[in-house]
Amino acid sequence: MSSVSRPLVIFGAGQIAELACFYFTHDSDYTPVAFVVDREFIQVDTLMGLPVIPFDEMAQRFPPNEVHVFVALSYAKVNAVRASKFEAVRSAGYQCASYVSSRATVFPDFQVGSNCFILEDNTIQPFVKIGDNVTLWSGNHIGHHSTIEDHCFVSSHVVVSGGVRIGPKCFIGVNSTIRDHVSIGERCVIGAGSLIDQDAGPEGVYTAVAAERSRVPSSRLRSI
Repeated sequence: MSSVSRPLVIFGAGQIAELACFYFTHDSDYTPVAFVVDREFIQVDTLMGLPVIPFDEMAQRFPPNEVHVFVALSYAKVNAVRASKFEAVRSAGYQCASYVSSRATVFPDFQVGSNCFILEDNTIQPFVKIGDNVTLWSGNHIGHHSTIEDHCFVSSHVVVSGGVRIGPKCFIGVNSTIRDHVSIGERCVIGAGSLIDQDAGPEGVYTAVAAERSRVPSSRLRSI
């Protein structure tokens, strides 16, 4: 990390915003200075010791030439909410910061867009391209020559094999696997534990079979 710290405003005031504040504070060149939300969603004046201000006052208190912004929102409405706020922040003249954990495995010439949130234990192989506003929660494998397009949310322990393309605004659930050279269309929702072994058209929803409770109670098991 650089010895020069840059001020950062975090858009959001929920748990993801709190996590973003923690990660940027302890593992980046940025120093969070405030949280910002739309005026109608303000519930507290301070969060984690920092002021919470309405978005319509941000330019006055933190001009675009003085701070960067990170939009710390979830995958609500198949990432549409986060995408909308990201575009609103950029339209207001702000640059968006990205966070790539120092505990993630990346290689030289790694291409990542703005407002990305890449947490610990991600393994990102060579020639991967990641667009704007992409979240990679902890512990994923992103195979070589794969592309993750804008506004996607990849949760934990996902295996993306080599040469995969994931279209914009997709959600990939925990423990999912995507076979090599598969293309996922935009706004797909891949449920937890799913195996995707062929191309998926836009707006597809995929769910794995959930475990069912046995009729035999645990008290009758002899081998455990």
